[in-house]
Amino acid sequence: MTRIALYPGSFDPLTNGHVDVLLQALDLFDKVVVAIGVHPSKKPLFSVEERVEMISDEIGRIGENARERLGFVTFSGLVVDAAREAGAVALVRGLRDATDFDYEMQMAGMNGTMAPGLRTIFCPASPPVRHITATLVRQISAMGGDVSPFVPAGVLARLVDKAAG
Repeated sequence: MTRIALYPGSFDPLTNGHVDVLLQALDLFDKVVVAIGVHPSKKPLFSVEERVEMISDEIGRIGENARERLGFVTFSGLVVDAAREAGAVALVRGLRDATDFDYEMQMAGMNGTMAPGLRTIFCPASPPVRHITATLVRQISAMGGDVSPFVPAGVLARLVDKAAG
């Protein structure tokens, strides 16, 4: 039986923190489905297709086997519905700090009530990437700051292209 996990998020842009959690999830599960949240009221920096390419490219650098074990979906509703549709047995959530933990525990409780067979697995971000957020990366990049310590090289190149217009 293939054990599938769903890793939901916006991934706008993919950060080194996302990669860290995704690699942990690939260590734990046979397949990881990256669920990219799409919200009609939000204007993302990168299209869904660009985000899929960034994630696939970065994980492909780790090894072709890792890329083959990835799947991608988009969702705009409940994450438990996306997990059900993907055949996932678990949700993977990254934790940076106690604030994340408090919020994610509430979400895990709500999701567990709505989908009792779906487990939430918390992956603590590694210390070198614990402080990184996609929101801050977007803000720093928009102001012309150097985000190279926070994102993979391929993502950095795309951010530079976006800034150049």
